[in-house]
Amino acid sequence: MQAQFENFLLQFQSQTLLDWAITLTALIYVFLAAKERPVCWLFGIVSSGLWAWADFYKYNLWVDGLLQVFYVFMGFAGLYAWLFAAQKKGEKLAIQRMPLRQHGYLILLGMALALVLGFLFKKYTPTSFPYADAFITAFSVIATFLTIKKVVESWLYWIVFDALAVLLFWAKDAMLVALVMVVYTGMAVYGWRQWRRAVIA
Repeated sequence: MQAQFENFLLQFQSQTLLDWAITLTALIYVFLAAKERPVCWLFGIVSSGLWAWADFYKYNLWVDGLLQVFYVFMGFAGLYAWLFAAQKKGEKLAIQRMPLRQHGYLILLGMALALVLGFLFKKYTPTSFPYADAFITAFSVIATFLTIKKVVESWLYWIVFDALAVLLFWAKDAMLVALVMVVYTGMAVYGWRQWRRAVIA
């Protein structure tokens, strides 16, 4: 336990301003998304853009870097949807529920995507846990689309897969990142309660 604590302190002390900027803007994004503030997407774009830069030029993590580039484009899509798409109809984009059957289809799609990504990660990348990594990645992509559409259950996806990411990063001894994912999980719970309350009201 002491060794893990010392490892955590070393990781904490090794964080750069770039690492803190990525983390802070990501946390602001999640908090503002829970509040339905369209400006949240700007923080998401900045966080993902910085993360992509770090992946490509600092950590040499090209697979995750490409995922962050995808999140940048999704950030612009989310900003457009929350600000302009609904306004064309003269109303605010409302939080909505998705039928259980459609979630079933999405879960099947996510599983299939995870298998494909897991195979590619295992074959072409040095990822430690290719299928676990692919599983979290696939459903994070799905959760992003659901967030753009303001589907209340999107937060349930984030809760589950942020929590799984905690275990993944802990297994990789990236304890500081695991702690950040614990915070993300808690904020996803907050987002779920906020959006669910809005739907019930």
